[in-house]
Amino acid sequence: MAEARHIVCPACGAVNRVPMDRPALAAACGACKGKLFAGAPREVGAAEFDRHLSHDGLPLLVDVWAPWCGPCRTMAPQFHRAAGMLEPEMRLLKVNADEQPAISSRYGIRGIPALLLFKGGQLVAQTAGAMEAGGIAAWARSKL
Repeated sequence: MAEARHIVCPACGAVNRVPMDRPALAAACGACKGKLFAGAPREVGAAEFDRHLSHDGLPLLVDVWAPWCGPCRTMAPQFHRAAGMLEPEMRLLKVNADEQPAISSRYGIRGIPALLLFKGGQLVAQTAGAMEAGGIAAWARSKL
């Protein structure tokens, strides 16, 4: 049997087993039939964040932001572009710090925008400050 990785569907949260020898960008969810990768980050709440963290076989790159934050609004389109560069090698998520303060607290976030990079459910790198798409992608790849 071919080696596979688990990928959480961004639409319905189902955990999908995707063989490593199949193109991940073409993969669809077995439950909702939606695409597993949309080339865009997904805004998530605490429960979705935890589901991706504990079940996704991909590294997670998380942008912690707030709607009132000017640098966050500046970085938002850059983070969106970075998703196109980084998927399907990693999943990009967005967490609103105002709506999910427990996540900010859990990881000691003191400044936003903040990027959190997880691999195997463990935090491997963290940084704060706005970046361009290429910088986001280079930073994330260099930390893995």
